[in-house]
Amino acid sequence: MTRFTEIDDLTRDELADVLTRSEELKERTRRGKPHPKLAGASMAMLFEKPSTRTRISFETGMTQLGGHALFLGPNDIQLGHGEPIRDTGRVLSRYVDVVMARMFDHSDVTELAEYASIPVINGLTDDAHPCQTLADLLTIRELTGGFDASVAWVGDGNNVCRSLIAGAAMTDLDLTVATPDGYGPGSDVLNRAGELGAVPDLTDDPDTAIADADIVYTDVWVSMGQEDERDSKLAAFDGFQITPERLGDRHLLHCLPAHRGEEITDAALESDNAAVWRQAENRLHAQKGLLTSLVVD
Repeated sequence: MTRFTEIDDLTRDELADVLTRSEELKERTRRGKPHPKLAGASMAMLFEKPSTRTRISFETGMTQLGGHALFLGPNDIQLGHGEPIRDTGRVLSRYVDVVMARMFDHSDVTELAEYASIPVINGLTDDAHPCQTLADLLTIRELTGGFDASVAWVGDGNNVCRSLIAGAAMTDLDLTVATPDGYGPGSDVLNRAGELGAVPDLTDDPDTAIADADIVYTDVWVSMGQEDERDSKLAAFDGFQITPERLGDRHLLHCLPAHRGEEITDAALESDNAAVWRQAENRLHAQKGLLTSLVVD
């Protein structure tokens, strides 16, 4: 495996291996046991989009693995200022051992991976967020003891949703996606999910999706770069908010940051049912599992 631009760049066996590695590294972290599996390795982190969890989890993860992470923002290198992406990929391949790129256009990450001779990780694009899905699957496995569980996605069919659909198909996770009409995840990812194993159930009724669910997952309705659509999206998503009453005794996931008072109430996010902080922590451990798989092996 030389790239991780989509969750299904992994095979089912590779995905299971990454999750097992992640669990083992999480246990070592919690017990305070060093695990310098990437001693001497360097990672370039390219950021077109700002981030809290992506930057901190990758940078901390590389440090805990004994390596070094270099933050490169939009004004730090020539990317986007005249140098083609393919040239950036070729140059970085001669300096570092792995690249993580958090960008707007998904095709930019795939082009970077095509021309780089080192592993390239998609830290988020407008189309996909596979690193989040790794953390989601790790969290679901911890909460339920495996993947014999039912998950309801309630909200926008965005990049997080799209990657979760593929990840659910690869793990035989029962997934129902509830979105307003016109805001579904897209036929391309549904076709991929079918090829991977299973297409999620689709509905425009959040309560139908939640009825038989063990876990409820939501995300912001207005993603970064969609600020001009804010008013129309808030109107379209009226009735999709997660409240304690709607959540019931189910586990709650949210990839964060949350827009409290929009897709979720403060009371729901602060409830004992919220596993969002565990989910956020698991970004660190899941990405360390991925990094050791990509760089060591």
